[in-house]
Amino acid sequence: MTQTINLILSVLTFLAQTFLLWVLVFSLISFKNVRKIAAKFLSEKNVIFAAFVISLLATGGSLYYSQIAGFAPCELCWFQRIFMYPQVIILGLALVKKEGKIIVYSLLLASIGALISLWHNYIIYISPKSTTCLASSVSCATKFVLGLGYVTIPLMALTAFALIIMLFVGQKISIKK
Repeated sequence: MTQTINLILSVLTFLAQTFLLWVLVFSLISFKNVRKIAAKFLSEKNVIFAAFVISLLATGGSLYYSQIAGFAPCELCWFQRIFMYPQVIILGLALVKKEGKIIVYSLLLASIGALISLWHNYIIYISPKSTTCLASSVSCATKFVLGLGYVTIPLMALTAFALIIMLFVGQKISIKK
């Protein structure tokens, strides 16, 4: 079961990263066209719904790995969870109440979470001998998952945060004249 979940989440992460890269490259080539496309597809409701689904998948994956697969989270994983888990509630409420102003708060949470996740990925991929997680019994350099030869749990988190940020920034750019 865990291998199947790893594969599904790794493939979703790869597809999300491919999408992020495509948006970045396309933005650099033709920013005006990106803005037109964003205006067409990135309505406030669509963006909040997409961010909600992303945060729900990230939270569900995180809980699966710790509660069912038995992978103990390291210290940095806990901090990333602090900035991802509330997104499900905040964005869910924003959908129900049709409250678009929540985007600013969610963007702040996602940005802080992304910075922590970026640091965690640095430790895993570049400096695995780092002593960052002294308070935890689990090293921050531990790779419980290595999907598709490179996808780790912190990379999944970074990708989720990056997608949420891209959606919200894209939505803000699309409404500017």
